[in-house]
Amino acid sequence: MAKKVAIVGVGQTRCGRRDDVSMPEMIYEAVRACLDDARVSIKDVEAIVTGSMPGYMEGVNDPQYYLADGLGAFGKPLIRVATCGSTGGSIFHSAYFHVASGLFDVVMVVGYEKMYENDPQGTMMNVSDPPIQRPFLAGAPGAFALQCIQYMHRYNIPYEKLREAAAKISVIKHENALDNPYAHIRVKITEEDVIKSRMISFPIRLLDCCPSSDGACAVLLASEEAVKKITDTPAWVKGVGYAGDEQWFGDKDLAEWMPPYLASQRAYKMAGIENPRKQLDVVELYDPFTWQDFMWYERFGFCGKGEAADMVMEGVTTKDGDLPISPSGGVLCTNPIGATGLQRVAEAALQVMGKADKRQVSGAETAFASAMGGIVQFTAVTIVSVNP
Repeated sequence: MAKKVAIVGVGQTRCGRRDDVSMPEMIYEAVRACLDDARVSIKDVEAIVTGSMPGYMEGVNDPQYYLADGLGAFGKPLIRVATCGSTGGSIFHSAYFHVASGLFDVVMVVGYEKMYENDPQGTMMNVSDPPIQRPFLAGAPGAFALQCIQYMHRYNIPYEKLREAAAKISVIKHENALDNPYAHIRVKITEEDVIKSRMISFPIRLLDCCPSSDGACAVLLASEEAVKKITDTPAWVKGVGYAGDEQWFGDKDLAEWMPPYLASQRAYKMAGIENPRKQLDVVELYDPFTWQDFMWYERFGFCGKGEAADMVMEGVTTKDGDLPISPSGGVLCTNPIGATGLQRVAEAALQVMGKADKRQVSGAETAFASAMGGIVQFTAVTIVSVNP
């Protein structure tokens, strides 16, 4: 039987353009903050799981060895995982199973990226099939733009309605990010600013897009026995689910694509959640583009098919709404890809631990976090709670 596992410490760096530190130094910031938060020593950590984008984007083969000092990994078991954008979710799940299996009692998971030192758009443009897909996608915005168009036509929703709702999503999340000291983009905007911002790939405009960020995040996991020695306010991992597909991008149903549905259903079953809209108190969504939120809400069961725009316009997703989504500002305001999915888990944990400061959602006891990767391929879902 799997052991109960909880998050007992969280550490994040300020995100943005971090020319002030090297990669190992930036990672050390997150690791140090995590250890201080849990009030433990690196000697108490038995193993480390880390990850980032594919190695060629890092410019260093097997970068975990180059970063061992910053990770505090000397003399410890160390594993690196890379699943593109979903890396942060993948490394958390890997660390979770390291503890749940009984292999270790205390494991640290660290995600990181320095996107200003590499070529994220070049990487994104070259991960798809060269003869057929690559000429049409132009990186992540092109792929997700096609998905948004398919969604709009699937449910015959007027462009103007979705455009208004997507602008509102952008305003809500940018407003939330003002209260997050770790966020990259912290500016107050209006819906008109979003609608008039530069077109990137129809229907996605500049203020519908996430940034490219430098940043790192560390989370400490512990078994039930170890938790008792560390903290009285852990965030218990109640459910995890992961799913992916290997279809050609052009062959997929992008509006009702399966990985997010399957991943969330697996996590819900493990956590005993039958009505996510009612049983979840807060959601930290992997939300790099506003228009994609519509599909996330529906595939995760927060509303019915074609109903996401109405959910937004009714104020459900605001910080004081019925289901606050991304009170940290989310990926839309901060995106160091290798850390991004882990940041969602970290922020969810802070919510249920009551340690989210100005971004705290009142009464949050159960939180949902997601991550996405590949060419609209992989989804990781994690559910944490105050209750073991």
